[in-house]
Amino acid sequence: MEIRPILSALLRSKTGPVLVAIQVALSLAILANALHIVHERQAVSARSSGLEREEDIFVLSVRHLKQGGHEDQLATQRRDTAALRAVPGVLSVANTSQMPLSRSGNYTGMASDRKQTRSTVQSTLYTVGDPLVKTWGLKLVEGRDFNPGEIPEIDTHTSEDFPNVALVTRTLAEKMWPGQTSWVGKTLYFGTGDKARSSQVIGVVERLQTPGAQIGDSGEYSTISPARLTGEEVVSYTVRAEPGQLDRAMKETAEAIRAASSMPVVTRAKSMIEFRSDRYRSDNALAWMLVTVSVLLLLITASGIVGMASLWVTQRRKQIGVRRALGARRIDILRYFITENFMITSAGVTAGVLLALGLNQLLVSKLEMPRLPPEYLIGGAAIFWALGILAVYGPAWRAASISPATATRSA
Repeated sequence: MEIRPILSALLRSKTGPVLVAIQVALSLAILANALHIVHERQAVSARSSGLEREEDIFVLSVRHLKQGGHEDQLATQRRDTAALRAVPGVLSVANTSQMPLSRSGNYTGMASDRKQTRSTVQSTLYTVGDPLVKTWGLKLVEGRDFNPGEIPEIDTHTSEDFPNVALVTRTLAEKMWPGQTSWVGKTLYFGTGDKARSSQVIGVVERLQTPGAQIGDSGEYSTISPARLTGEEVVSYTVRAEPGQLDRAMKETAEAIRAASSMPVVTRAKSMIEFRSDRYRSDNALAWMLVTVSVLLLLITASGIVGMASLWVTQRRKQIGVRRALGARRIDILRYFITENFMITSAGVTAGVLLALGLNQLLVSKLEMPRLPPEYLIGGAAIFWALGILAVYGPAWRAASISPATATRSA
């Protein structure tokens, strides 16, 4: 088919084709970047926290309305721990100060040398009253978990004691001691200067996200210190249940704590699935919003192409009738309109690719988004070419079905 007559016809009436091409360009630019953002958000929310089988883990927060002194609180914690471990379906229990993905936690500056004037990194600090690797299902890449004898009992109101051993994540170790492959035996400092407190690294876990689960390496700068603390108003226990027994274990462990206490006690259980859902609620909402916007854009673009093609058919009924009278076949008319629309869509796709790259560059510079992979542009272009052909097929087929007599009489 000759392209030049079609191009000449488009140039004689440019407004409609230009508007359709602009609509395609804007839709492609927004669609490619929106789907890219959705993919990135989904990848972020699917990251591993480092805890094995999160669906079997929950936290039970316990608040005794009458606490007593240091020894009384230690006795209460031991009694509560024993009561939790005795519940059928409970595999492991550990006293923990905070949880990954909980969105609220403690962070402290870490240094590899006391003489540093500034911290190397900000790390979250998990303080645990029991060996934790088994309960959380952490993967040790070097060293070992705490021994019971390495867990001091500290009254936070009166004592200045500090644990002398710690576990760190591999990401944190690589940041603290770059270029090294073994970190057990290293000394890390909490803070800088003369008042910095030191601990020796006895183990390195593959990964453990922080309560904030930030994007990037900072989301895995985690340190685990052993200490059974008293003086806290609420004591939290991480519980690992047998597979499929989470709901029952959440209910029965709370009942066990209340039954073991002679004083009023308030309990609150929350599963890791709930922590994850709360942490990524806004990310998932954003993803759904972008998907909805993308679908609406496709529908609006398709409607625009159909409407414009229908208008062109109506305006060209006489021309179509004359061509049919001169021997043009239906397939020739159909091919004409499809080719014309393909040319308009191609112009829009070309501009859309450039707009998409420009928009992505803006997102990269302002929001630190990753660069747009080429497959999003290729896929987006294919979608709009296919959409353009499908949208114009109906009006083009109606045009091809017009008989020469009908067309010339109605013109």
